[in-house]
Parts: sequence; structure tokens; C-alpha cells
Amino acid sequence: MKLLNVEIASAGYENEKPIIHNIQFDLQDGELIGLIGPNGAGKSTTIKTILGLMEHQKGAVEFKEGVKYSYIPERPIFYDELTLWEHLDFTAAVEGLPELHYKKKAEEFLKEYNLSEHAHKFPGTFSKGMQQKAMLILAMIANPDVYIIDEPFIGLDPNAMKLFLESIDRERQRGAGILMSTHVLDTAEKVCSRFLIVHEGQLKASGTLSDIRRQCGLPAGSLYECFHQIAEGNRNEK
Repeated sequence: MKLLNVEIASAGYENEKPIIHNIQFDLQDGELIGLIGPNGAGKSTTIKTILGLMEHQKGAVEFKEGVKYSYIPERPIFYDELTLWEHLDFTAAVEGLPELHYKKKAEEFLKEYNLSEHAHKFPGTFSKGMQQKAMLILAMIANPDVYIIDEPFIGLDPNAMKLFLESIDRERQRGAGILMSTHVLDTAEKVCSRFLIVHEGQLKASGTLSDIRRQCGLPAGSLYECFHQIAEGNRNEK
């Protein structure tokens, strides 16, 4: 079932100065799509366009009717004056979550992510890894249909990364679709259903790893090798 359909003709921060062009894909339930590209390729602009944050854009971004999404930014964002538990209370109030159900779920997440003893502290005092885990809990508590995640592995130690991957796999099993921007290509190759390789603001290859290999002419290539084939090909064309 299609949860999200993206047809971005162009988008940018200034009128008539687009950063990205012709980004087209859809997200199905239970899918994890990896948005791959170097710094400055247009990944963040793509995500911001999907979220409706770009003033200058042409094209269409359509979520399925009734779909609820959660966004996890690369740099965690919190209210300075709220503790982690107060952030959870605020999220629950905005989403209209039943109190008893949400509190039980919140306690389970906090225990799972080893944040129970930090629940009544300010997230601004947390380490980067702890902040990433807190952001994930705040996203999951809303029980969204779609996750949009920007560079989730930055700041996570191996144990936290394993826990994160287990969590998003669990969310996929219940039918959530996930769009994840990442530089960690070896991990993306193992966990993603499909890939979008963006380079210099354009979608250069898309599909499963087999599709990407075929488009790059590397029948046995890794995602890393295919990505660099695309990057080198674009440099040679100039």
C-alpha cells in the first residue's frame, strides 16, 4: 500500500535557484528506503520539501489520507525548559494519546533505551547518543505510519545502533514505512528495501540493490561501489 508519493520537479531556498530536480519515488508500507548521497547532494533539501518546509518548490508530495508521520532530524531538537518526560507528555497531548496507554508505552521505551533514570532530566544535558535515542522514543510514542529519519547513526555507539535497527525493524513489521537518509552505506545495504542515490541535486539511480547494480553496470557491486561509480561518472562527464 502506497503511504507517500513524491514527485518533486524542483525545489530550492531561493526563487528560480533550485537545489534539487526531478526527485520521484513512492514509499510503501513496511518499506525502508535509503536516501543516499554525499554532503551537498540534496538529501536534506529533499527531506525538507517532503515536510513542506521549502517555500520555492514545484511538483507534488502526497501522503495517503489519514497517514501520520514522525520526523527525526540529524541534530536533535528539544525545548530547553522541558524534561524528557515533559516532552513525552507534550507529544501525547498533541497526538491525543490515551494517558494510561501512552504512559505504559513510554515507560517501556525508556527502559529499553536505558533512559529511565534520565526521564526527569533536561535532554539538553544528554550526550549526542542519548539525545538520538530520546528523539526516537518521541517519534515512536506517536505510533506513526511513516518515519522520515535524517542521518540517525551519528553519535550512536554499536549497542545503540543495534537497538535503533531493531526498533525500526519492529516498526516496519507493523506496517510503517521509513525514509532514511544516511552516509553509512554498509549498514544501509543490509537493512534497506530500496535506495535513492542523489548526486548534485538529481536522482541518479533508484530501486533495489539489484536495480542499482544494473543501472551502474556493476553486476556484483556493493552499494558503496555503485555509489562511487555514479559519483565518478558525473565527474568524468564535466
